[in-house]
Formats: sequence, C-alpha cells, structure tokens
Amino acid sequence: MTKTLMLFGLISALAVFHFSASHASMLPMPAAGDDVAVLVGAGDIADCRDLSGAEATAKLLEAIPGTVMAVGDLAYPDGSKENFQCYDKTWGRVRSRTRPAVGNHEFHASGATPYFDYFGAVAGDPKLGYYSYELGAWHIIVLNSECLDVGGCEAGSREEKWLRSDLAANATSCKLAYFHKPLFSSGGAHGDDLQFKAFWEAFYQAHGDVIVNGHDHDYERFAPQDPNGQSDPVHGIREFVAGTGGKNHRPFTAPHANSEIRNADAFGVLKLTLRARGYDWQFVPEAGKTFTDSGTGVCH
Repeated sequence: MTKTLMLFGLISALAVFHFSASHASMLPMPAAGDDVAVLVGAGDIADCRDLSGAEATAKLLEAIPGTVMAVGDLAYPDGSKENFQCYDKTWGRVRSRTRPAVGNHEFHASGATPYFDYFGAVAGDPKLGYYSYELGAWHIIVLNSECLDVGGCEAGSREEKWLRSDLAANATSCKLAYFHKPLFSSGGAHGDDLQFKAFWEAFYQAHGDVIVNGHDHDYERFAPQDPNGQSDPVHGIREFVAGTGGKNHRPFTAPHANSEIRNADAFGVLKLTLRARGYDWQFVPEAGKTFTDSGTGVCH
C-alpha cells in the first residue's frame, strides 16, 4: 500500500512538472521595470504634396510601443489646419501617445495656432510652446526653437531661465531634451545654429545626457561633446539629428569632427530605450531600406 501511494505521488509530481513546463509560455512574463521606457520618433514629417514618407514611418511607429516624440515641422508646407489633416492621416494614428515639439513650419501659421489646436494641452502653453515630463527614470524636456516667436533663446531669455529652473528641480534624473533646430549639424541645407548654444550650456552644466533634433532632413549621430563642439566622452552631450520622419532628404556637407554616422536616403525613426542609468539607441529604417544605427550610453 505504501509503495502504491509513493508511486502515485511520484506520478502526480511528474504530471504537475510536465504541465508547468509545457504551459510556461502561456504564463504572463514578468513586467519590465517601471524605470524602463521607450521614446521613439523623428522630425520633418508629413508633406501634403507627398505623404509616402510619412506613411512609411507611421507604420514603423504603429509597431513600436512607447511614447512618440514628433520633433518639429510636422505638417508641410505651412502648418495650416489643412496641412495637419495630412499629418493626422499618418502620424495621427499614434496621436494619443505623442508628445510634440513645435518647428518653424508650424509658425508659418500665425502663432502656430493649428499645431496647438491639434495637440491641445499636451503641447504645453500655446504662448510658450515648451514643457517637460517624466518618462520612466528620465526627465524629458521639450523646447521651442522658434526664438523670435517665443521671446528669444539666448542666456537670460525667459525660455533659457525656465530651462535652468526645470533642470535644477530635476537634478538627480537622467535627462533628455528635444527641439526642432540643432546646434550642431553637418546637413547641407541648414547646418549649425549658434542661437541654441545657451540651451546647450544650461543642459551641459546640469549634466544632461541626450539631445534630439530635426530640421536638416537626414540622420546624424554625434559623439558626446561640449557646447563648443569639443569632444567630451565623460561629461558631453550626445546629439542626434533625426529629420527623417517623411519629408524629402537633403545632402550633407563635410562632416563635423564629432559626427560619427550619417545617412540621407532612408526615412525612419529613432528609438531610444531609457533605463535607470543609461540608454540604448536604434535607428529603425522604413521598409525596403537597410541603413541602421545602434548603440548604448550611460547617464552622467
């Protein structure tokens, strides 16, 4: 009798083990930590005259979970209400998880009113156009690079003072900023824009980590550098230009010294996986293109 019970117990245990092993894939996987988040997007997006590029990148976003950064110049040619209908047909499909930045083409319409009307409160105060939010363990800052329309971007301007105050209030976080026009760019159409050096100086002094821009219609990644464009692998800011949202491409000029990789023939999105003390980046190209870029970095 004892042997029979022992045998029955052994068979039962094996049966339970077999059930557990064979159904492991059916059990819920442990959730990623709350301090891991995805920020994905690009700038220079939907041109009503040709939506094929914006449609290609919209399809990428639909397959990538996370918060979407729309990095300015979202609706061509003039940021009008009608132009935003073209944006809505493409990137509008992920509107509910988009945190936008305003670009110069949005201000072709007086006060960028159609932009602020389209996004509502999520775009910040329409009199300012800049704001910040938390994403995982990271503090994210969205700036308005249309300096004439916002009262200036230089040191001592209202926006620069706000930036310094916001950074001081979030001193312990990893920090990322995105805004439309870059300080550094090897792009042939626009290139460097020195009016944003004060933003960089504030961000650098606060140990900021990553800046993402658009404006030049290409993809470019820079090595960590200081506001003067000098290599600084320990404290420097890594800048990405991701003007690859769907508008036409433009060629590069001679690359800057700290420019590590460039591409001007693939639409795509920059995917940033933000972790507690670091980040991974990946350029995801449109279907049919092979260019990509990936790597990892740590917070300061």
